[in-house]
Amino acid sequence: MTDEPGPAERALYLAAVRGGGRLRPEDLAPADRPTLAALVARGLLTPTATGWTAASPRALGDRIGLELRTRAVRLLRHAERLPGTLGPLSRAYDEARSPVGGPSAAGSRAVGSRTAGSRAVGSAGTPATGSPAVALGGTVDGTVLGAAEVRGRVSELVSECREEVLAAQPGPRPLEGLRMALAQDLSLLRRGCSLRTLYQPVTLADAAVRSQVVLRTGQGAQVRVLAEPYERVLVFDRAVAVIPAAEDLSRAAFLTDPTTVAYLAAQFERDWARATPAGRHLDPPSVTTVRIGRLLARGLTQRAVATRLGVSERTVAAHISRLRDRYGAHTLFHLGWRLRGEHHD
Repeated sequence: MTDEPGPAERALYLAAVRGGGRLRPEDLAPADRPTLAALVARGLLTPTATGWTAASPRALGDRIGLELRTRAVRLLRHAERLPGTLGPLSRAYDEARSPVGGPSAAGSRAVGSRTAGSRAVGSAGTPATGSPAVALGGTVDGTVLGAAEVRGRVSELVSECREEVLAAQPGPRPLEGLRMALAQDLSLLRRGCSLRTLYQPVTLADAAVRSQVVLRTGQGAQVRVLAEPYERVLVFDRAVAVIPAAEDLSRAAFLTDPTTVAYLAAQFERDWARATPAGRHLDPPSVTTVRIGRLLARGLTQRAVATRLGVSERTVAAHISRLRDRYGAHTLFHLGWRLRGEHHD
């Protein structure tokens, strides 16, 4: 059976509606029996002692909509897991094609592992406290530096920066790392440099982290929030880029090739354009907005949410509008998908 009623089912249902919402056995031709059975199975016709009565199509629409959204969420989650599932195969393929230990292999490992997680660096680039030791693999001579040298080199880049720092920082941000980086970030801003940082909503869920963000935005830093996966990267003056070089964040790479750095900066700009200003995220949402968000994340429609909470659809629509602004969602399904990343109940 398809998701929606076909032409024959629609015609028979409309005949029942035009007949006062009732359908009698004598109204049916023998060829109508399969269509009648399909309408009963869908819940559009309800059997009675004298025939069948028409039921509201809205319940069917809500049910089918929920099933489709659940199916779509399942497919999206599968799509997100797929790169990680195929990761070992991709790495084996890359290693087989590149000379072991040669420049090609080093470059492949450095660029191909941009899917690393979220603990390597602080705000404008200082390594976060509590993160694994990070070594820097050079992309030209293969030089590997220790953790102390990495911290020193990144600090030098921040100190030497003259125009801008671009920082894409997915995942939670260690508070201690942000505090340690504050003085250097503020010094950067006072020199007239631009500091633009991308975070995910989970970052600003912590009130202490939000206060650190406010200290920077108060001095001119620009912060936006993107509620979708993106890659970690730091770009200094569009001349040097720093990316993870291992999935476990045990290494990071300095990239100075102009074409590579320009590509990474363009990726940042693309993500930046889709993100929303952090100001919409700094104030926590109301209790009602949170409840509506949780119900949407479970797949309920706007009408179903209003019924569940005993409020008008107009009230729910107003809260949904605020949630869309907060998460940068363009449609109700898009919003529900993003909220599922935060609400699992």
